[in-house]
Formats: sequence, structure tokens, C-alpha cells
Amino acid sequence: MTAPHQTPYDSVLETVGWTPLIRLHRVAAGVRTPIYGKAEYTNPGASVKDRIGLAIIEDAEEQGLLKPGGTIVEGTSGNTGVGLAMAAALKGYRCIFTMPDKMSQEKVRLLKAYGAEVVITPTAVPPDHPNNYVMKAKQIVQDTPGAVLANQFYNAVNPEAHYRTTGPEIWKQTDGKVTHLVAGAGTGGTVSGTGKFLKEQNPAIKIIAGDPVGSLYSEYFRSRTIDGASGAPYKVEGIGGDKAPTTVWWDIIDEFRQLSDREAFAMARRLAREEGILVGGSAGLNVALSLQVAAEVDDPSACIVTILCDTGERYLSKLFNDEWMAENQMLEIPRRTVLDLLQQKQKESPELVSVTSVSAVRQALNLMSTWGVSQIPVIDDDQCVGGLIESSLMTLALSQPQSLDRPVREVMEAPFPVVDGAVPADRLASMLSRESPAALVEHDGALVGILSRYDLLQQMIGR
Repeated sequence: MTAPHQTPYDSVLETVGWTPLIRLHRVAAGVRTPIYGKAEYTNPGASVKDRIGLAIIEDAEEQGLLKPGGTIVEGTSGNTGVGLAMAAALKGYRCIFTMPDKMSQEKVRLLKAYGAEVVITPTAVPPDHPNNYVMKAKQIVQDTPGAVLANQFYNAVNPEAHYRTTGPEIWKQTDGKVTHLVAGAGTGGTVSGTGKFLKEQNPAIKIIAGDPVGSLYSEYFRSRTIDGASGAPYKVEGIGGDKAPTTVWWDIIDEFRQLSDREAFAMARRLAREEGILVGGSAGLNVALSLQVAAEVDDPSACIVTILCDTGERYLSKLFNDEWMAENQMLEIPRRTVLDLLQQKQKESPELVSVTSVSAVRQALNLMSTWGVSQIPVIDDDQCVGGLIESSLMTLALSQPQSLDRPVREVMEAPFPVVDGAVPADRLASMLSRESPAALVEHDGALVGILSRYDLLQQMIGR
């Protein structure tokens, strides 16, 4: 294998492109059609959008629109901003980016790290609303002398950059054997430019665009109009939309298919855990859609190539965060039961330390000291008839030493509550108080253990 990067580069921009093509094995287990992912997250800015940043800037320079000291403005989901900011940093331009508030904080901080200014706009506004992130970017251009709009949704340089780079790379890396290209459409530049090049090499190649449920692209592809159509909010970033950008070359694409946020995010998480590939939700959608296509094709001689758009490090607070996923109804976290909590207690003592009602107070205190417990149930005939609490017994013993030889039935407090082991652990807190600091756990009709407020606290803080 020829070693890459054998000679130095003049700048980071020269390292954009020629990303690896990686076969996906584990997530595609049982599927005969091979699937390969184009690892765009290995670009220096960690996304496929690195390919268009420099191209857009150089085109604006050639047209005389962008002059030294000028400002580049764009409405972006984050990744295009990185590609532009990286090139702008080397060329000395100022960058201002508008971004919908649904985008991850990682992306906002990343753009600021490159020296860009970021303006956050609301997601849930119509495309022609002044606060829409694209409309806001246009207003900033009007208000800023020497500013140009990168205009990635309507700038032909976007798909042309992929026609010149991504398409030829895939053709060469597959030795011309690629039969299907699967890629989500945001601006549409990747699927359009890459697809056009591949179809010119072999018109039989199928170009399939992925679209999140809620986007209007699929509707426009079918009817060539979205007048009167209404989309719906979705969580996948960087793909789909509620307008028809000119950078989507609709006639190049053979088919649009929609997948849900849940499917996209689930596959992105699987890619990390099963393939060791950490990518975002749009890549998850691409791979999930590729698996559908591969199962339908069912041909080991076919070759599906999809785009692994960007790094998953930009979504650690979202799709890789279990709490965020659960809050957005995209992850079912198994609820821990009281029995689960009991079984996680350290096995340094018997499952249930108890005494009978005729036992002496002295014996109860000795058991507490021996096993390091602060509450003991009083059990007669397999029934809890009372409870003993260490602090109360200690106070009694110190003030009335003769009480040590009294039977516990004379000093015991109210029985501890009994909770079924199948009850969710988060309901236990409401059952425990200063007056009743422990609960007995019942499983299959038998008392199998005791849980205290301390045990619950240890579980809450992760011990």
C-alpha cells in the first residue's frame, strides 16, 4: 500500500479531499451487497463541506466580488462555515455566519474558534421570515460594506466542486465498479456534483438522495413544486429543507427517500459502537438508507458508496447524549427497578439482616455494628412487624442502659414499607423519609432485601 502524505503541503487547504473509502461490515452483516463509506470526516475541517469553502471564496475573488479585507457571510448549519472560515483564515477575510438554534453548541464554538462571528436565529420560522438564518445572512450582507454572500444553496460552485473532486475520487477508488451513490441532500451539492460525474462515466449508476422526514425535498422531487406544502421540524442537521435550492440538480437524482430522525441517529450510534466510526446524524441517515438499498439490490457484484459527512464530535451533546435522545423520544432507556438497585449493592452483608420481636435490643445493635447497617426490620413469620433505627436505639441505650436487655417489640418503631422489586427505582425516593428511612424489597412473594435513603443517594451520585 502506498503511504499517503509523503511530501509536505504548502497549507492546510491542500489536504482537503482524497478521503478514504471504507467498507462497512458489522452494520451491514447479513447483507450481500457491499457498502462503502466515503470518510469525509477525515478532511482537515472534519466534514464534506471543506471541499466547497475554498472554491466559493476563489470564485468570488475571480468575479471581483470579494476584495482584500472583505467579509464572507453565510447561513450555515456549521460545516460549510468551517470550510469557509478555514480558507478565510489563510486569506485574511472576516467571517459572519448565521445559524439556526437547533444546531449543536459544538458547532457554534467551533466556528468561533476559527475567528468567525456567529449569529443564532430561531429554527421555527418560515423560509422568507426576516429571522430565518438565510434571510438574516442576506440582511447582514446588505448592511456590511465589502461583504459577499457565499450563498451555498444557490451557488453553482458548490456542486461543481464535487463534480471536480468527489466524483472522480469515488470512480477511481472503486475502479469504476460503483453502481449506487447514496447521499443526503442539504444544499444538494454533494449528491448532485458527485452524481453528475459518475453518471457521465456510467449512465446506469443510480443516484439516491436521502431526506429527513419533515423536509420538503422529497415532495418537490415528485411534483416539482412545494407551493402550499408544509414541512415539519426534524433534528438531523445539515440535510433537508423547506425550499428548492438550485444547487440540487434534480434531474441527476433517480430517487429521493425519507428516513426519520430516530433511524438516522440510531445508525450513527451503531457506526460508532460497531464500526469504530464516529459520525453525525446525516451520515447515519445515509448509511441506514444504504442498507435499505443494499437489501433490495441483493447483489454481491454491486457496489454502494455513501457519504460519511462529518465527525460525530460535533454532536456529543445531542445524538450521543442519552439524556438528550430520551428527552426527544429517540431512545428508550430501560428503567431501573428497585430489584436492580438492590442487586447493585455491595455484597458485604447478608441480603437481609433482621431480628424477631423477642430479640434483645443489645442483639439488634450488635448486628447493626457487625454488618454496618443503620436499619433492621423486625420480622415474625415472614412479616415485617416493626422497624429498628440505629440512631433511636443508640439514644435509648445511652439514656437507659437497662433497655439493652429489653425485647425489641417494646421499643421498635412502625414497620418499614414493603415495595415490589419490579417498581421503578425512581419511585423509591417518594417512599422514604426521616420517619421511614428504609424500605423492604419483595420479590416472588418473599422479602429479599432492604434499601435505605443512603443506598438511593449512592445510586443517584453514580456509586
